[in-house]
Amino acid sequence: MSAQASLAEKGLNPGLMCQESYACSGTDEAIFECDECCSLQCPRCEEELHRQERLRNHERLRLKPGHVPYCDPCKGPNGHSPGVRQRAAVRCQTCKINLCLECQKRTHSGGSKRRHPVTIYHVSKAQEQLEGEGMDEETKRKKMTENVVSFLLVDETEEIQVINEEDFIKKLDCKPDQHLKVVSIFGNTGDGKSHTLNHTFFYGREVFKTSPAQESCTVGVWAAYDPVHKVAVVDTEGLLGATVNLSQRTRLLLKVLAISDLVIYRTHADRLHNDLFKFLGDASEAYLKHFTKELKATSARCGLDVPLSTLGPAVIIFHETVHTQLLGSDHPSEVPEKLIQDRFRKLGRFPEAFSSIHYKGTRTYNPPTDFSGLRRALEQQLENNTTRSPRHPGVIYKALKALSDRFSGEIPDDQMAHSSFFPDEYFTCSSICLSCGSGCKNSMNHGKEGVPHEAKSRCRYSHQYDNRVYTCKACYERGKEVSVVPKTSASTDSPWMGLAKYAWSGYVIECPNCGVVYRSRQYWFGNQDPVDTVVRTEIEHVWPGIFIWNNKGTKVNLKLLYPQKKTDGFLKDNNNAAQRLLDGMNFMAQSVSELSLGPTKAVTSWLTDQIAPAYWRPNSQILNCNKCATSFKDNDTKHHCRACGEGFCDSCSSKTRPVPERGWGPAPVRVCDTCFDARNIHLDVPEAQVDEEGGTLIARKVGEAVQNTLGAVVTAIDIPLGLVKDAARPAYWVPDHEILHCHNCRKEFSIKLSKHHCRACGQGFCDECSHDRRAVPSRGWDHPVRVCFNCNKKPGDL
Repeated sequence: MSAQASLAEKGLNPGLMCQESYACSGTDEAIFECDECCSLQCPRCEEELHRQERLRNHERLRLKPGHVPYCDPCKGPNGHSPGVRQRAAVRCQTCKINLCLECQKRTHSGGSKRRHPVTIYHVSKAQEQLEGEGMDEETKRKKMTENVVSFLLVDETEEIQVINEEDFIKKLDCKPDQHLKVVSIFGNTGDGKSHTLNHTFFYGREVFKTSPAQESCTVGVWAAYDPVHKVAVVDTEGLLGATVNLSQRTRLLLKVLAISDLVIYRTHADRLHNDLFKFLGDASEAYLKHFTKELKATSARCGLDVPLSTLGPAVIIFHETVHTQLLGSDHPSEVPEKLIQDRFRKLGRFPEAFSSIHYKGTRTYNPPTDFSGLRRALEQQLENNTTRSPRHPGVIYKALKALSDRFSGEIPDDQMAHSSFFPDEYFTCSSICLSCGSGCKNSMNHGKEGVPHEAKSRCRYSHQYDNRVYTCKACYERGKEVSVVPKTSASTDSPWMGLAKYAWSGYVIECPNCGVVYRSRQYWFGNQDPVDTVVRTEIEHVWPGIFIWNNKGTKVNLKLLYPQKKTDGFLKDNNNAAQRLLDGMNFMAQSVSELSLGPTKAVTSWLTDQIAPAYWRPNSQILNCNKCATSFKDNDTKHHCRACGEGFCDSCSSKTRPVPERGWGPAPVRVCDTCFDARNIHLDVPEAQVDEEGGTLIARKVGEAVQNTLGAVVTAIDIPLGLVKDAARPAYWVPDHEILHCHNCRKEFSIKLSKHHCRACGQGFCDECSHDRRAVPSRGWDHPVRVCFNCNKKPGDL
């Protein structure tokens, strides 16, 4: 090889300088690369070095534009690579070797070598393209996975950690229209699930975190996208780990299994344990029982045209042994899959939900583990689209979101079962009938869809809850089941006419189809019981959920939800004649009070000003509280401080002290907070002013005496009035003394904030939260009455 370089070769690689500095100072441009010298050389150094006898036969290459040398540690003996040669990323100036990123991390990440100066090689796009064209298929695949990272998909509390569908696609780092499958892995903690995924899909890169510590390094569910096989790879938390909320985490595993197309069960045991077969068998049973319906609905919503029978994933059991033979080695005539099916039958487990179950084993005499067989089995299953078709990542997210919304919430300790991996308690409603103790058979959170509680067995009568329901006998004989309730009046009667008829002929039972079928005092004598004539009695379940008061005035925690019935209460809850009468009287009194409020206030203010002391500010001039600046409304009371004479609200003038300097004597009288705090400071008032105020002060004292006397009379009347209201209250209403704040906005009730009962649920509300009017037939209110904000939003009849 000629050592002389033409002038035309100058400037091809201006960024590459001579690395020898043998005949130059290291500032000349490199033209040659010698593999055996492990350096780039300028023409002068190349000529001088290779004149020596021992270096004369070195093979030198002339550099091309954008040249980057190979990594020196990656080379085998005599400079030849045993495998794939990596291009260098840096050159260590101290060690005088070229290093790729992996070799730099391995050899120069610790100790004193971390401080060695390095030169960075810049690879041009043209060079990358040329390198890509010259790569073999394995190297290209490895390069595609270099930037893959994993992310937390679901945490240990079953909360999805991605915001929405777009966030899920962004974290996967794939295209929204990319069709892909889901591969997940299960197994006991410490069996190397994350390590298996890293070597099977990502060529040993630590995409999923691994750790030699005793504590599990995988908490929750992690996901990553494999661009080579176009799959979403999901890593799960190990079984049999020392974790809290074990039941919820086990339920989380089944949600991951339900969205997977291919499941790897990783076991490192020398023999297959029964836990493996119990887990897969119980998962199959729970999948068919609780998940197929929800997945079918999700498939319809997302347009996933896949038959229901194909929604189950395929399973590959990856079995690694050290001291024992692989399954089927001693029975060459039988395939391992048949032996696995026999084990399932012996344990009474039938994995019918899975489309197929395959066995792939490897025996590790000396580490590392060989994952090539597992990789080939996975690729074969992923290419098979006859049972599981790839779908968009958005569909995968929607399926996981639907399952998480449906099956969520805490699992009570007393319902945790240890005989099965996935007991029904993990997925069914936890409500229990208070009367008979039967559990609800519907799925969790079914109330969000308006589906009522339902039990497998019939309920028994309980005197405590009086859980009887009437149905119309005539409608039942015609094939319809219509609930009826005893109530004060018929729906066709006006409120006052209904009360008159109730006083004369008693309560009625009215059917929506047949009309009024019964009156309790229709005849002077000989009235029959409605159960013997016009209605049937059914015993319904009593589900917990809301507080009501039974006929004895006892507080009971329950809520009735009857399948296909509009009623939501017991038979005795609807005798509201007394309350109707009180409502009518209150309405008339309120109307008169509101109409007369303005004139009455004007006259009262004028009279008060006439007898007020001279130093008091007139009521007509008091628009706001002198301290807190609260504006006075028409029905608000204005109070005068006896010391300064200014106007205040009740809260700013609630204290009392003697004010002898104003002529009020030694008795404590109302003062504002400011004057109360200044009680030790003597107020100097001229005698002439005191004499002038004397006459009006006597008139004011007389007026206050009369007002206090009338107030005592009103208070004495309020006490029996409250007893009358409690006696007239329907049984399902919360008593007034139990209501401390609004059930909706949580405002505390006071003298100014009145309590109102919702005629549907019986809870106490303020006027703003219960100003809607609506008929409540199930409670005996056939005409529009007061209902709360939440009950007004319910569809259908109340």
